[in-house]
Amino acid sequence: MPASRTADDRNAPQRCQSCVLRQTGICSALTAEQVTRLSRVSHHRTFEPGEVILRSDDKPMFWAGVVTGVVKLTKLLVDGRQQIVDLLFPSDFVGRPFSKQTPYFAEAAVRTELCCFRIADFEKMLSDNPDMKQHLFEHTLNKLDTAHDWMVLLGRKTAEERVASLLYLLVTRARLAQSLDSKDACVPSFELHLKREEMASFLGLTYETVIRQIKALDSQGIITINSRREFSVSNLETLRLAAAWVRAEDLTI
Repeated sequence: MPASRTADDRNAPQRCQSCVLRQTGICSALTAEQVTRLSRVSHHRTFEPGEVILRSDDKPMFWAGVVTGVVKLTKLLVDGRQQIVDLLFPSDFVGRPFSKQTPYFAEAAVRTELCCFRIADFEKMLSDNPDMKQHLFEHTLNKLDTAHDWMVLLGRKTAEERVASLLYLLVTRARLAQSLDSKDACVPSFELHLKREEMASFLGLTYETVIRQIKALDSQGIITINSRREFSVSNLETLRLAAAWVRAEDLTI
């Protein structure tokens, strides 16, 4: 964080100064004075696993930023089946400002804390603040890029590459990947935020295939399964290669 921003944040509310939304989320585009203004129309709320945050058929009562935990977005089919279409992690935004409803269900995948904003006040501040609107615009484009990546995953990648891609996503979005390259002998663990059935739905695979591919990645030493909901990765690059994940710097034109 720039020194000028650190000095400015001394005037922001204490709870906001170290918040992930202030560091890289929607509040990163605001001054301390603006953060204070936004904090007056916000409140923190905790959702337990499986608890619905937003419903696609209801008028939303708030928009929010993810502080901790993971939110899964699902679409409901006419026959009652649900399809997971995205996962939201800390610093991501939940909701669709200037819309009377959301096109999806938002549900807590694990115990999740949100910073919730009153809709009218948030949208007024968004309209008055070009930097904040720009940040949300860029976040939306990033999510569109992610959706494009997932189209490639569902259309071209093998079962092993799909499972590895999801695990790679969980590692990198947990913001712990940097520690994997450290000389610390302790290898960090990561949580599997989805049940095996949910992983299968998200990846377009069967439950049995997901189980088989996780065991295969474990037997190859690419990941280590510590428990049913926890795994570790000793070499992030190996996992990236297993996921057939291409970095921008790897591309040649």
